[in-house]
Amino acid sequence: MPNSSTQQQIPVTLIPGDGIGPEIVDVVVRVFDTLGNPFAWETQQAGVNALEKHGDLLPQATLDSISRTGLALKGPLSTPVGGGFRSVNVRLREAYQLYANVRPARTIVPGGRYEKIDLVLIRENLEGLYVGHEHYVPIGDDAHAVAMATGINTRAGSRRISKFAFDYAVRNNRRKVTIVHKANVLKALTGLFLETAKQVGLNYADQIEFNDRIVDACAMQLVLNPWQFDVIVSTNLFGDILSDQIAGLVGGLGMAPGANIGERAAIFEAVHGSAPDIAGKGMANPTALLLAAALMLEHKGQKEKATFLRDAIDSVLSTASGRTADLGGTVSTSKYGDLLIERIRDMQK
Repeated sequence: MPNSSTQQQIPVTLIPGDGIGPEIVDVVVRVFDTLGNPFAWETQQAGVNALEKHGDLLPQATLDSISRTGLALKGPLSTPVGGGFRSVNVRLREAYQLYANVRPARTIVPGGRYEKIDLVLIRENLEGLYVGHEHYVPIGDDAHAVAMATGINTRAGSRRISKFAFDYAVRNNRRKVTIVHKANVLKALTGLFLETAKQVGLNYADQIEFNDRIVDACAMQLVLNPWQFDVIVSTNLFGDILSDQIAGLVGGLGMAPGANIGERAAIFEAVHGSAPDIAGKGMANPTALLLAAALMLEHKGQKEKATFLRDAIDSVLSTASGRTADLGGTVSTSKYGDLLIERIRDMQK
C-alpha cells in the first residue's frame, strides 16, 4: 500500500460535529494522512457548534458544500432538547433523500460474548413512523390528553430499499437477506413493506436466499443465535432499534459505523451520539468513525485502502494495550490514533 496517492483527490465535506466529534474526526484526519489520503477535506459545521457560531443547526454553507461534493463524513451531532429544533441527521437525510442506511457489525475485539459476528442491517431511512406526523388531541383542560402519530410506508419506497438490500447482498457476496416487519399486527403499514420486499426478492431467487422475521422474534434470535442472519432489511423504526442491538453484539456503538446513501449524495457517520459527558477527556473511541470512513472509501471505489484500514484497526484492537475505555482498555483517543498510525506505517513497509 503506497503512502501517497497519485490520483486526483476526491472532494469530501467534513463535519467535525459536537461533543467528542472534533476529537475523533482529528484521529481520522491524521490516520488518513498516513494512509495516503484520497480525499480532499472541505470542513463545514453542523449541530450545536454551528448554532452557536452561525445561528443555525445546519448552515446553508454546509448544505451547499454537500450539494457540491455529493459526499460527507460527519462526527456526531447534537440537537437541543425542546424549542422546536428538528434532528440535524433527519434534516440531512431528507435534504438529500438518503433513503438507505447501511449499518454493518463485525467482531473485531476477540474474547467477547459473541465471536465471528458479521452482519449488515439495511434500514429504510425516510418513511415509517419517523416521518414525524404527530399531533395531540385535547380533552377538557388537558391539551395533551391524546398523542397520535402516523406512519407512512409507500410501495415505491419499500421497493427501492428492498432492491438496494438485495443488490448489496449480491455485490458483497452475502448469502441471505432477512426481511424484518410486524405485519402480524401492523398489517397495512408493515404488511405493504413485507409484500413488496418479497416480490423484489423473487427477482434474486437464483442468487440470494431470503426469508422474513417478525421484529420481536428477530430481536430474540439475534441474542440467541445471531449467526443465522447475514443481511437484514427493515423499516425505519425497527431498523434503528435492531442496529443498536446488533452493535451490542460486537462491543457497542463505539464499533458501529453507518452509511446514508441516496441518488445524489452519501453521508457517512459514526452511529453513536456526541457524548458531551466525556468530551475533551480523551476517552472517546474513534473506531466507529474510522470504519465509516472505510465504508466511504469503498463507496468511491477505494476497496484496497478500505481493506488496509480495517486490517490495521483489527491489529491494534487485537490486544488490550490498544483499546479505549469502552472496550475495557486505558488508551486515550489520541493515543489510539498514534497506535493506528504506527501500525499503518509498519504495514506499508
